[in-house]
Amino acid sequence: MLEAYCWPRSADPGQTVGLHVSTDAAGFELTVTRDGAEPLEVWRGNGTAGHHATPADASANGCGWPVALEIEVGDWPSGYYAVTLTAGDQRAEAFLVVRAGSRERAPILLVLSTSTYDAYNDWGGPCLYTGATQVSMRRPMAPGFLTKPEPHRRKMQPLPDPEALWFFEWAEPHGLSVWSGGAGWWNWERPFAHWAERNGYRFDVAISTDLETEPGLLDGYRSFVCVGHDEYWSRGMREALDAHTGASGNAAIFSGNTCYWQVRFDHDADTMTCFKYRCDEDPVLGTPDERLLSGPWSDRRIGWPETMSIGLTFTRGGYSRYGLGVPRASGAFTVQRPDHWLFHGTDLRYGDALGLDHTIVAYEVDGCALTTGPDGLPAPSHVDGAPDTLEVLATAPARLWSQQEQALRYAHEPGELENTAEALWGADWRDHVHEIANNHAVLGVFTTPTAGTVVNVGVTDWSYGLADPAVDRITRNVLDRLS
Repeated sequence: MLEAYCWPRSADPGQTVGLHVSTDAAGFELTVTRDGAEPLEVWRGNGTAGHHATPADASANGCGWPVALEIEVGDWPSGYYAVTLTAGDQRAEAFLVVRAGSRERAPILLVLSTSTYDAYNDWGGPCLYTGATQVSMRRPMAPGFLTKPEPHRRKMQPLPDPEALWFFEWAEPHGLSVWSGGAGWWNWERPFAHWAERNGYRFDVAISTDLETEPGLLDGYRSFVCVGHDEYWSRGMREALDAHTGASGNAAIFSGNTCYWQVRFDHDADTMTCFKYRCDEDPVLGTPDERLLSGPWSDRRIGWPETMSIGLTFTRGGYSRYGLGVPRASGAFTVQRPDHWLFHGTDLRYGDALGLDHTIVAYEVDGCALTTGPDGLPAPSHVDGAPDTLEVLATAPARLWSQQEQALRYAHEPGELENTAEALWGADWRDHVHEIANNHAVLGVFTTPTAGTVVNVGVTDWSYGLADPAVDRITRNVLDRLS
């Protein structure tokens, strides 16, 4: 038995990170390696820890294990660092992120979606997908979140699968958490970071909670970047991003299902709360703090739909090539406005399929309420709070699961479609549910009143398409212009 986690999970050079370990081995060896395009080992050592019981409520309130040893962060490059422990044939993985600190900023800040890691992490008990409403950050990550055997399987389904078990059936025999397909460093952020470094882009790295706890985190950066599945956001995180784009900063969102749920962090207990579609049980409901309700950001009672910050929303997107969410979709965007700067150098034309060979429109996707513009092309209707300047550059069909369409394991619950409609419209949801029954993924861009630019690709699986010349070129166009 060998398990570990780092606390804090992000640090500046000169700060100390505690490694918390429980093991039945006499001792362990440890390496700390920056996981970049070229691995960089920065620290090696060994230690002892002993066995420490896992509390019954570890998933909600943490492990409480003592510090086995301390790691002083040197003048290490900003990035994600794999913390690997071995004891005989036993192995454990933890991680830490090194921020820029007081050093010169790179043009780009890549913020890892660690709040989404925590939501899916089922180490030590239930996660937010198996009944929990509170999860702890002070515990190990379940197998599969930080490393996976290659080639690893995506959540995207090659063939229709009504039960959406394609990833589960691969993960379980490998001893991985079945929830690790939806979050973690390995799936989307790692390949993006490696691609960016190989192509000469300079970026620093931080984690979700840093947006709330590190004042001025985005100061000095030209562009905020998130990748993959950045689903869970606190009010403080959104305020930090809005302050950045409101001060002429830029944002590149290479993510889907982005900023869908409002969460609350307790920084004293290092926990995260989200009642999700059970937010009528949230104790802040009906109080002066109702704006902090831990449900969908588009919930009518919160009054601040995520479209106002990022342009798009899962409520107008949903699933593609996942379960019965458009199960036979092509997996590609249809290009609508090929003359936009974002497509320069791609040779894409109106109606072309973008990302077809790599199925980039898959798993979870975001869109906006659409109408037909004066040019006959899809355009935002803005009824969902999307910015006035939002441009729709490409689209693809998407769908929220209805109760009749979702996997049998969820058959006793309302579907995503019904839950979303009730969050948006309350008691009158049945009169409006048709408005979100047939949705679209959207690749969009908008400018803020202060000339900040926000690009949102609207799909989780964008980074799986970086081997596609057109996806590669679009990503370069975005990073070159925004940073």
